[in-house]
Amino acid sequence: MPEAVPTTADLHAVQRRTVTTLVGTQVLVGVGVSAGAAVGALLAEQTSGSADLAGLGGTFQVLGGALVAIPMAHVMAARGRRWGMLAGYGLGILGAVTIIVAAAVRSFPLLLLGTTLFGGANAANSQARYVAADLADEHRRGRDLSIVVWATTVGAVFGPNLAGPGEPVARVLHVPSLAGPYVFSLAGLLLGAVVILLRLRPDPLLLARRVEAARATEPLERQHGSVWRGLRTLGAYPGALLGVITMAIGHTVMVSVMVMTPLHMHHGGADLQVIGLVISAHILGMFAFSPLVGFAVDRWGGRTNALAGAAILVVAGVLAAQAPTGWSPGLAVGLFLLGLGWSFTLVSGSTLVVRAVPLSERAGAQGASDLAMGLAAGGGGALAGVVVGQLGYAVLGTLAACLAGVVGVAALLLRPTDLNRVAAPPALPGEVDSEVG
Repeated sequence: MPEAVPTTADLHAVQRRTVTTLVGTQVLVGVGVSAGAAVGALLAEQTSGSADLAGLGGTFQVLGGALVAIPMAHVMAARGRRWGMLAGYGLGILGAVTIIVAAAVRSFPLLLLGTTLFGGANAANSQARYVAADLADEHRRGRDLSIVVWATTVGAVFGPNLAGPGEPVARVLHVPSLAGPYVFSLAGLLLGAVVILLRLRPDPLLLARRVEAARATEPLERQHGSVWRGLRTLGAYPGALLGVITMAIGHTVMVSVMVMTPLHMHHGGADLQVIGLVISAHILGMFAFSPLVGFAVDRWGGRTNALAGAAILVVAGVLAAQAPTGWSPGLAVGLFLLGLGWSFTLVSGSTLVVRAVPLSERAGAQGASDLAMGLAAGGGGALAGVVVGQLGYAVLGTLAACLAGVVGVAALLLRPTDLNRVAAPPALPGEVDSEVG
């Protein structure tokens, strides 16, 4: 006999459980991912012996998250969200161990390998916002998605402040002090993976497909997990295109400035505690106001909030450009606004993608959007190190402000009346897609 279709009340109960589970996971993994954020550039500089290479640690982490999005999309299309997220967290756990070993033996190539694998945790965390939208009501998608983004606040704000407590942990393990925070990263990722394994049931994406199949009057299209097809799908739907442009550029601006700020402060004499506080303010801006951003997206739409995010990022870049080496109130405010502008671009862009793309294309298109975000931000992070090394932090802030303006231009050119009118593209010749019943 076919399985009974869940009632509306059942679906709402599953959605509440899903969001609650994701909130708990984001808190735990937020500690794990952000614990090394305040020291990543410093560890890369220490291990490589070059300030010009300091940005590569964060860059490889971002690129790792982008690359992991490709197999993760296939896993999610074939087996659901739970196994896809577990794959990402598993790679992140392996990456944390590799980073600690690399610091102990002072191997920069091994450190880059570790940060690349550690990016798998970023990929899984990033996909969590889409998991929250799988069963959400249309009028609540922005809010449910943003609640999961907001949940990272607790761990993400607390994590950078583990730079200080990480030093005695490092001494006990006989590794460099900058490797200590990654021990906390390892613990947070392990606990987050356990929560997903035990509580993300039933799988929200598979359940959404079953509900859609039961309500359909015609056979449903096969499920596509190809990221390459997903990229074409994003281009075919103007709403999704605006969404991915908004997310990719917003993420690039945020990563480029954020990864070089600890180095900028350190060279000016700021200690780890002060660096941790400034990065915490930045991460507070990234996550703490996400529910309000989600409400604004549901109320006024993704395009309007993409414009708001672009404006905030421009101001953040200008403030960063004017900040002297070391620490200043203007730098702290700029980093906070950098996080807030990122929140607007992430939530508005993600909601635009969810609303524009049909369920059959969701896994591939969402994986593709995160791939685009990661590659763009990874390139920006790599260039940020060169820009700061050759031209200075002020030039980096100015370039970031100019790049943020591109989001505003895209939002003005892609009008709401143009959104979601184009059909999904056909499969590429010879393309292999995951198919789920």
